[in-house]
Amino acid sequence: MKSFILLALAVFAVVFATVSAQSCACKTMKWARCEETSGTCVCKLMIDENVNQPIDCSKLIPKCFLMKAEMYRARNKLDTRTIAGKPTEDAFVDNDGIYDPECENDGKFKAKQNNKTDEYWCVNSAGVRRTDKGDKNMNCSELVETYWVRLQLKHKEVEGSGKVDEASLKTAMREIIESRYGYDKNLVTEVQYDPAGRFIVADVKKEKTDRTINLGNLAYYMEKDLKVLPLFLDQKPFALNSGPQNLKMEKIEVYYVDEKAPTFTMKNLSGGIIAVIVVVVLAVVIGLLILFFVNRKKMRYTKTQQREMDNM
Repeated sequence: MKSFILLALAVFAVVFATVSAQSCACKTMKWARCEETSGTCVCKLMIDENVNQPIDCSKLIPKCFLMKAEMYRARNKLDTRTIAGKPTEDAFVDNDGIYDPECENDGKFKAKQNNKTDEYWCVNSAGVRRTDKGDKNMNCSELVETYWVRLQLKHKEVEGSGKVDEASLKTAMREIIESRYGYDKNLVTEVQYDPAGRFIVADVKKEKTDRTINLGNLAYYMEKDLKVLPLFLDQKPFALNSGPQNLKMEKIEVYYVDEKAPTFTMKNLSGGIIAVIVVVVLAVVIGLLILFFVNRKKMRYTKTQQREMDNM
């Protein structure tokens, strides 16, 4: 009997330890390492060599920490799997992609970034470059807040002859913003649908004076959901249900609108843009030259009107 009791206690201890280990996990970050300490589940994320950043898994992890973690994992050959329209004239997209950012202690981006190089630039609260690149004297006096993001999604063709229920799209988008990402659904101010292009455009806005909500985190998690793999522990795919249809997405583009307009200039255009401009200018010049020589040739070889000879 005594042996049976000891065996039962041992089995109970193993089961209890297994359940505790499963409950101590980070639902919002699959790369986190969690352990129970004094009855409290503590989770940390490796963001640099020997730097384990404590994180709050009850909400989305700050984008700055996530980008640092991806860069760390890429350097150490760990798995990362990184692979419409403007809402306003001042809206811009992230053309630089991921870099190794400088973060504040609370996970916010530092206003001035350089990606461990001699080039510096200013970013907004979403970590997206909003100025030209310069030297170390670049002045980034403040972290400009992103108060509006436009999420432009494109879904795959719907199977069968059924049409997308446009009326339920806004409800579906608001619900997934709240249930999947933990943001207030009322932040979704407008949802538009273009059936011809299969585009779903959702505007997510907050008050300009609000500093408690970071829309950059929302956009980053959604981009990973649709472009690569979910950052959530359960790996549950993104699904937008519109009436009877489950819309599967194939593309996402995010536009950022800041409290202050960005300060891009023409002096630091990328090589691709410069090449396009040069080609267009050359094509126009060549076309004008061809037109000039063709007209000149016609004028040169045009026969004059023959006249009858006067009587001598």
